[in-house]
Amino acid sequence: MNETLTLAMLWTDWFNLFKHFASISIASVGGPLVLLPEIHHFLVEQKSWLTDAQFSASVVIAQASPGPNVMFVALMGWNIGLNAGGFGWAGFSAVICMLGILMPSSILIFVTARWVQKHQHLRAVRAFKLGLSPVVISMMVAAGWLLATANTDGVRDWPLWLVAAMSAVIVYRTKVHMLLLLAIGAVLGASGLLVVG
Repeated sequence: MNETLTLAMLWTDWFNLFKHFASISIASVGGPLVLLPEIHHFLVEQKSWLTDAQFSASVVIAQASPGPNVMFVALMGWNIGLNAGGFGWAGFSAVICMLGILMPSSILIFVTARWVQKHQHLRAVRAFKLGLSPVVISMMVAAGWLLATANTDGVRDWPLWLVAAMSAVIVYRTKVHMLLLLAIGAVLGASGLLVVG
């Protein structure tokens, strides 16, 4: 089912959209995908600016496309703009979202990268880097869980879970490229062997 929304957004809403992405930008340790649960909570659950289907499609299309994985933010902004008034607002909204997610973290990286490079021998810097690993992994698991359960029924969709578990083992144990696994998943889905929802 293809859900659509019709939004009436004020300038304060556009500012809040920018402000939200700017505020979570600093927390995107490990990349913007770790922010998916928070972005979903804000855009889908709290503000109802996107449907679950639009949210999931934005992430999937961006990840399947070449380029940086942050592009899902632009697609979410594009969909919000389409919901808010059509094609003209789509580009505006995509730019707002991308500026919000990129500006603060880019400024922070620019300011701190030289300091970290200069002091990388310090025990505190090495400990900080090592300590971030479990945080990033847990945030990635939360993002994956959100995407896997957003539009599915966990019991009925056991093939999805089986394919996900097999893919995780293959990625961990072998050097098979993830794009090959993505292509296999697409073939399974298109053939009807892997039906979700």
